[in-house]
This record gives sequence, C-alpha cells and structure tokens, in this order.
Amino acid sequence: MITGELKSRIDRVWDAFWSGGISNPLEVIEQITYLLFIRRLDDIQTLAERKARRVGGEVENRVFLRGQDHLRWSEFKNTAPEVMHRTVGDEVFPFLRGLGDGSTYSDHMKDARFTIPTPALLSKVVDMLDDIPMVDRDTNGDLYEYLLSKLASAGVNGQFRTPRHIIELMVRMTAPKPDDEICDPASGTAGFLVAASEYVRATHPDALLDAEQRDHFHRSMFHGYDFDSVMLRIGSMNMLMHGVEAPDIRYRDSLSEGAASDAGKYSLILANPPFAGSLDYESTAKDLQRTVKTKKTELLFLTLFLKLLKPGGRAAVIVPDGVLFGSSTAHKTLRRMLVEDQKLDAVVKLPSGVFRPYAGVSTAILFFTKTDSGGTDDVWFYDVRADGFSLDDKRNPIDANDLDDVLARWQERDGADERARARTEQSFLVPKADIVAQGYDLSLNRYKEVVHDEVEHRAPLDIIADIEKLDAEIAVGLAELKGMLA
Repeated sequence: MITGELKSRIDRVWDAFWSGGISNPLEVIEQITYLLFIRRLDDIQTLAERKARRVGGEVENRVFLRGQDHLRWSEFKNTAPEVMHRTVGDEVFPFLRGLGDGSTYSDHMKDARFTIPTPALLSKVVDMLDDIPMVDRDTNGDLYEYLLSKLASAGVNGQFRTPRHIIELMVRMTAPKPDDEICDPASGTAGFLVAASEYVRATHPDALLDAEQRDHFHRSMFHGYDFDSVMLRIGSMNMLMHGVEAPDIRYRDSLSEGAASDAGKYSLILANPPFAGSLDYESTAKDLQRTVKTKKTELLFLTLFLKLLKPGGRAAVIVPDGVLFGSSTAHKTLRRMLVEDQKLDAVVKLPSGVFRPYAGVSTAILFFTKTDSGGTDDVWFYDVRADGFSLDDKRNPIDANDLDDVLARWQERDGADERARARTEQSFLVPKADIVAQGYDLSLNRYKEVVHDEVEHRAPLDIIADIEKLDAEIAVGLAELKGMLA
C-alpha cells in the first residue's frame, strides 16, 4: 500500500498542476506519465553504463546517443527553469516521438505533446518527481494506482475506471495461470491486466524464475486494445510501473476492425466493455454481425469475446442487467449461445450503486467458458448486496462486504453444501433445464425465491374483540386527558 508520505507527495504534484493552470485530470496524468517515462529512460541507460563499467565493455542498447546527454533527466533537472522548459519542449519531446526501441511505450509516445505552460511549473514538478523513490516495483505500482484513482474522483473521467475491488474479485475468481494469454479488448487504464499480473506474481512466484516463462510474462501474456491514444499511454505506463516490461497494448477499435488474426488466441478475457451506446451497422465488423445482428455494444463485445477465446478459454465480463433479460432477438440469441453452445458458469449480480457517482446502471458479472460444444449443466447465481462501500454517490467505506463470501462460495460451488442451498439464499445453483424453460432468462430474480413471513390466521370474533378492547383503551385515555385539561 502507498504510504501517507508518498501519497502527500503525489497530492502536492497534483496540486501544483492545478494551480499552474492544468485542471483536466487526464492531461495531468498524461504529462506526469511522460515525465516518468523520461526518468525511466535515464535510469535504464544509467544501469547499462554501470554494467559496462563493471565488465569493461561498451554500453549496450543505448537509449541516448553521444551528444544527447543533455536530454537525460539527470542532466536537465539541474538546469535553470527557462533552459529546462526549452530543452524538454524543443528537444526531449521530439526525441520521445522519434524513439523506436520496439516497445509499446515508445510506440504510444509518437504523438506525445508537451503542455506544461511555464518554466516554473515544470521545474517544480520535476523537483517533486525527482524526490519520489522509483526503485521498487511495488512502490511504483502503488504510486501510479494512486494517480489513476484521481480519475475516479474527477467527474466524467471516472468512466475509464472499474472499481479496483471488483476487478480483484474477477481476477481471483478466474485465477490466472502462468501459461495464460490474457486479453482486455476495452483496456482503458489496463486495470484488469495489472491485477492479473499481480495475481500471477503472488500465486506463482516460481514461474518467473524460468527464463522462457519470464519472457512470456513480460512480452506475450498481456494484451490490451483501446481506441483512445491517451488511454493507451496511461495503460502502458500502468503496466510498466507494475513491472511488466513489454505488454501488447495497442490501438484497435475492437468492434470496427476484423479480429480474424486474433481469433482463438486467448485463454482468459477480463473486461468491462462500454455499454452506453450503439454502433452503425456499416461500421461494425461483419463477422460479428453474422453471429448476432445488433447495434448494442454490450452484445457485440460478448460476441467478440467468444471469437477471441480459444477452446477451453474462460471469461469474466461485466454486463448491464439488460443483457440478462432483454427480449430482443439479439439478446435471446446470445443468451442461448452461452447456455447451449458454450458453458455458462455463473451470474454474479452486483449492487446498483457500484459505479456511482458516474452511473447508476445495474450490472452483473458473467463467467463463461468457450467450448463450442455446450457443457452448461448448472449455472451458479450470487446476489451481491454489499461491496464494502456505501451505494450512494459518496461511496464511503462500510463494514458490510460480500466479496470474500462470493469467492469462498464460488470455490465450493461444486461441493455438496453449495449444491444443497435453497433459492432463498444469497447463492444457489439453477439447472440448465430451468433456464431453458424460462426462455434463457438469466436475471437472478427470475429464479430467486422470497421467504414470506407467515400470516397468523385468526377467527373474526377474536379480531373484533381486540378492536373493541383497543377502542375501550382509547376511550379511557381520552377521558383521562379531559380530566387533566379541566
């Protein structure tokens, strides 16, 4: 966890940008991202120079060529503010845009823009960032996570962030393995990919000791697509700060471009795809339209996920409630596909306040496995009533939290105790036959049974006697009141 001191340092950097005239939180994070990347490039070359001195050889894979030392963080940070501002704006950023080290980070820096308006602000921010320790992966990751958390308190930009505790629940339930290929086709800040990488590190530490496995982890395990260049830069830096050297984070409008080259490639998809809008038929990939003819982005993304998964691949996807019970042909077709052609594992109903204050839409998490041959026997339902935060716009921490219970029951869903649960409980299993009988409706309330308090049936004369007794008591009370007032 980020320390209070480090948090206050980041707060001061943030406040410096705001008082210096940059109030858009995305722009603040973008400029900090550039500066952190510049600092990292200098650190990489410094390490290479130390190694060369130790072995008495030449510096390998130079980032800065001879004559470019003045572009290094360690050099320009000591210059006068006016000189620093001119150097960074006129030379360092053009250098970044032309950087070609083959990584996704350099790829996303091609349209980097320097927007820090004054020498004083740049000098102040560089001094602040230079004081922040950047040698520990956990600290770096926590630092950037804290930066990104400010998006969630900055109005409309919070749409880019799925709450971290929901992401971690989905990752823990899908339990990524070292040989997985993980994809988020609507990656945003790469929160799902970061959480998956941290889970693999924590649960399979020995896997990264193997050279081949380590190369897979850093270069071919994590894949993210987005069509927002700012999000690509931020997402790439998020992965870098969490210790993933070269993830596949790239530009793609997932629904508009054919995914033929990636079909059947991934073993795990974790996503919260956009579900606020609809697309024109003409701009949507024809291979997706052939499967389910719709303009609804949430349905098209689910269709895309089935295409991208390899047989045996699994997915955890946040969807709006309408996906569970929508009556259109496209809705019904997709649900039937999940139940009949694939293996629908679970429907986890989330409280309607999870995405407040930005959206009050009710959502659920779908868990399914691609089989192309069916396999749905029972579907596990869980009704999450509390996620550890108030369900109003403030989202303050509270004690009530079902998320650990969700994970515990999920892991025991095939056991006798879980299978024996009544439909009046918070979790229960529903046989496939019941779902088919309900027209593939997946809404929890369709199957949940409510316990009604038993009503005591009494004889009419007893009820009349009680009423007369009550009338008598009222009359006595009124008489006493009149006596007091007389």
